[in-house]
Amino acid sequence: MELHRSSGRHGLGFALAATTMVMWGMLPLALKAVLRVTDSWTIVWFRFLVSALIVGALLAAKGRLPRFSGLGRAGWVLLLLAIGGLGANYITYMIGLDLTTPATSQIVIQLSPPLLALGGLFVFRERFSVAQWIGFATLLGGLGLFFWGQIARFLADLDRYYVGSAWVVLAAVTWAVYGLAQKQLLVRLGSQGIMLCVYVVCAVAFWPFATPSDLVALGTVELGLLAFTALNTTIAYGAFAEALAHWEASRVSAVLALTPLATIGFGMTASHLYPEWFDSDPVGVWGVVGAVLVVAGSVATALFGRREPKTA
Repeated sequence: MELHRSSGRHGLGFALAATTMVMWGMLPLALKAVLRVTDSWTIVWFRFLVSALIVGALLAAKGRLPRFSGLGRAGWVLLLLAIGGLGANYITYMIGLDLTTPATSQIVIQLSPPLLALGGLFVFRERFSVAQWIGFATLLGGLGLFFWGQIARFLADLDRYYVGSAWVVLAAVTWAVYGLAQKQLLVRLGSQGIMLCVYVVCAVAFWPFATPSDLVALGTVELGLLAFTALNTTIAYGAFAEALAHWEASRVSAVLALTPLATIGFGMTASHLYPEWFDSDPVGVWGVVGAVLVVAGSVATALFGRREPKTA
């Protein structure tokens, strides 16, 4: 089976990955605020619906709607994996976020890039260097320190905190499945065509569990935040899909590993400027040390590998 290779346009790949990182850094703050007024299923359904409408309209206007004639059995399996992986990622992350905090959810979700890189060992025949294995161990150690630093804040509700973290771990696993399927699908379908398929199917699948009538009662600020989460989906995943087309999965993962630091920074700023909408999410000394180790380990795991050869 022909494996996907990046275009070699590393500068463009970096810019797209950085765009995704910034958008994902802001996302959990907006989602946590919207969770005050509606449920996870409705939010996820709305995000997929808006993304499907926007991407579908853009692709239709350009005459670039996806064509499935050359997909084949393997391609259909990959497409179903991508759809199921991202759909499961969205809802499990939302459940976990509802039970924890934006900072915690972004720290734990950092298992995603190393899991994507680990998947590259088996799917794309990449190899881990000694530095990458050390980076992976550092990430796991950083997670332990971060949780240790947060325990004191959640002693009264520790079970809820750890259950929420477990949901985010599951979100990380399902995201890695999506990412690997998405990268290989690029051999057969364009990146935005893949995303359109994911958005449409997931919007239909989540519709029976959503409560669209809740959206009518939302105020201006709530609607603005909800709209931002939907547009965030379109921009972030569109940039992510394109980044995989131009850069190695491991390099993309290294940039995405910086997302928790962006979330912590955005969170501090938002809670200071708009305390009525964004809760303060303080991270203790051990939590900060753990977060830094998580980011460093994730970057090392993703970055210290071999580059793919540049395609013609």
